[in-house]
Amino acid sequence: MEKLDQPSYEHAPPFFYRRFIKRTVDIIGSSFLLLFLSPVILIFSVTLLIFSGRPIFYKQLRAGLYNQPFFIWKFRTMQAEEIESSSHKYEWKDEVPQDFEFTTPQTLSITKIGKIYRKYSIDEMPQLWNVLKGEMSIVGPRPEMIEITKYYSSTQKKRLQVKPGITGYAQVNGRSAITHGEKIAYDLYYVKHCSFFLDLKILLQTVYIVITGKGAW
Repeated sequence: MEKLDQPSYEHAPPFFYRRFIKRTVDIIGSSFLLLFLSPVILIFSVTLLIFSGRPIFYKQLRAGLYNQPFFIWKFRTMQAEEIESSSHKYEWKDEVPQDFEFTTPQTLSITKIGKIYRKYSIDEMPQLWNVLKGEMSIVGPRPEMIEITKYYSSTQKKRLQVKPGITGYAQVNGRSAITHGEKIAYDLYYVKHCSFFLDLKILLQTVYIVITGKGAW
C-alpha cells in the first residue's frame, strides 16, 4: 500500500495542537475511558459470548495516518464463520466515485446482537485501545479500508493527513447515510479546521448520535 509523504498543506491543523495537545487529550481520555468503562466492556463481552459465541473481538486492516496500515479492533458483529470472507473488493478507474455508498455485502450476515452493537456504536469501544497506542485519535476521519484508499485521488488522500478517529465530523453529519463524496467533503473540512473547540463540538454531537442510533447501518 502506498504510504503518503508528510506534506505541508495550506490549511494544516496547527502542528502544536495536533502533535501535543490532541495527543495528550487522547492518552488521558482513552486511559480514563478504558478504566471507567472496563466493567461495561466486560458486560458487553460476556453478552456477546453468550448470544453469539467466539471470537468476541474482530480486527481488520485499515489505513491510518499518511496511509500507514494498522489493525482496528471492534466487537464482532458478523457471523463467526464469515469473518475470513469479509473482505470487500472494488474496481474503480480513476478515484472512488462521489456517489459511492458503503454497505455490508449481501453475502455477509450481521448477528442479532451485532445489529444492536452497530446501531449504538458499541462495537467501536475496543478502538479506545487503538487511541491509546497512538494509531487513532478520539476525533478524526473514520479509518478507511485499504481496499478503498488505494483508489483515492490526490484530493481524497488529504483526509489521511490527520489520524483517523473513533468519531468524526462526517460521523455527526450523516454517519453511514451519506455518500462517499459527502464524507470526503466533511473530512477535508475537519482537516482544514481541526481545533480543540471543533473536536469538543463533535464529541458533544456524537453523544446525541450514539443515543439515538441515527444514521447507523
